[in-house]
Amino acid sequence: MNYWLMKSEPDAFGIDDLQALPKQTDSWDGIRNYQARNMMRDEMKVDDLIFFYHSNCKVPGIVGIMKVASKPYPDHTQFDPESKYYDPKATTDKPRWMMVDVKFVEKFSKAISLNTLKQTAELSEMAVVRKGNRLSITPVTPEQWQTILSMR
Repeated sequence: MNYWLMKSEPDAFGIDDLQALPKQTDSWDGIRNYQARNMMRDEMKVDDLIFFYHSNCKVPGIVGIMKVASKPYPDHTQFDPESKYYDPKATTDKPRWMMVDVKFVEKFSKAISLNTLKQTAELSEMAVVRKGNRLSITPVTPEQWQTILSMR
């Protein structure tokens, strides 16, 4: 099993939005970074666990857990000229961007803030706490996963 952290702006799509869906499952679309796409396409497996991270908000941080609910498949937004994620170079024969479905698992009673993550020595190598890291999908080691679980 792999562990991940995936970022979303809560104003666009937050953990409450995922939890409120009828099957608590949705597609994770709009990834437009090749490194993040490659991790999603090549490394994510069904049932991998994911920390749901709220970014670009008053108190960014980990707010809960979801899991990968599908194999990667082409992101439909790349083909839609009306979408902000439209990619004119993408074709159905040669899609450039992928997505997976994610399923709600748990919402934390209190967010684990980025500040708290940065102040935790065991998490100093975690991608989300490193300066300059802007990836919306990052791997999490089993040790980091356990450390964060113990903080909720």
